Amino acid sequence: MRSSRDLASRARRWPAALALALLLPLAGCATGADSGPGGDPSATGTGSATATGPGTGPGPGGGTATATAAPAPEVRGQLRADDRTRRYLLHRPAATDDPKPLLIAFHGRGADAAELREKSRLERAATARGMLVAFPEGLDHGWGAGTRATKQRPDPGLDVRFTEALIKHLVRTEHADPERVYATGFSNGGSMALRMAAERPDLLAGAVSVSGQLPAGDAAVKPTGPLPVMVVYGADDPVRPLAGWPSPPPDPEEPILPSLSARDTAAAFAAAGGAGKPVAREEKGYDRTVWRLKDAAPEDSTAAATGAAAGAATVQLLVVHDAGHTWPGSTVPPPDGFGPVSKALDATGTLLDFLTGSGR
Repeated sequence: MRSSRDLASRARRWPAALALALLLPLAGCATGADSGPGGDPSATGTGSATATGPGTGPGPGGGTATATAAPAPEVRGQLRADDRTRRYLLHRPAATDDPKPLLIAFHGRGADAAELREKSRLERAATARGMLVAFPEGLDHGWGAGTRATKQRPDPGLDVRFTEALIKHLVRTEHADPERVYATGFSNGGSMALRMAAERPDLLAGAVSVSGQLPAGDAAVKPTGPLPVMVVYGADDPVRPLAGWPSPPPDPEEPILPSLSARDTAAAFAAAGGAGKPVAREEKGYDRTVWRLKDAAPEDSTAAATGAAAGAATVQLLVVHDAGHTWPGSTVPPPDGFGPVSKALDATGTLLDFLTGSGR
């Protein structure tokens, strides 16, 4: 078992399968288009832009001089993976030469990257902390969060490979730090973040799911190694109950996968990390349960008080009172039937504190 410091700073080992999958489909295939608000239409997935204005027009010899401007803060990029063109929305912090933490944020089923960006405001909070944040777009507005093949998603590993490819691409082109890559998501996207955490713990430094649980039954996803994970869940979720959904009803558009309860989801990651017994406490507006991963520094030690790695070496479950299938703290009204939005917890700030190690 690795130490708590190793949990946050261990060297990443790119899977051999990833290297093979990327060899042909990804070579020279990252492009950008249709930049969003504040972006630059000429910005590419590699972050270059062409500037025009004083000093960039025709020179004395009649030629045209160009200058490279600062990278646009927001870019809509695309990437070839598994012979498909996959898209993502990228937000950059202020330009620096230092490696940057990277947060991958998966939208919910039936939504898209822009919807999660608006609901969570992750791009504001993350970029203010010097983090890159990428919102990938799911195929048909959803993710293959479980291991069961369906008619709509016959290759259940497709989105895992795409996420691996996207991370490697952003490490190469945006100077993302491979030792500080995190995942989060909402609902089906939260389950996708948990799948990445479960199946690729050496690829991530931590993960947070909001209103998402681990798939169960014949679609089960099982954690395979220690990783700091947080599950944020509404106590009154009417869409996917807190207690899980072992036998979900049929859906005419796409099968709903069975799931573990929110507590069993967190406990599965705790067990994979060799955690001891959980400690539960009531906080204003929510209940917090904490499992400390094996070899993590004691909570009252100097290392825990001063080290980000030790602070993040936990699995946590936050059950939010008076909250539905929603993003706590959001100012965007949820769809009808999704239940209330709690204002007692800022899910965005809470998950970023947890991932960066300052959360307890």
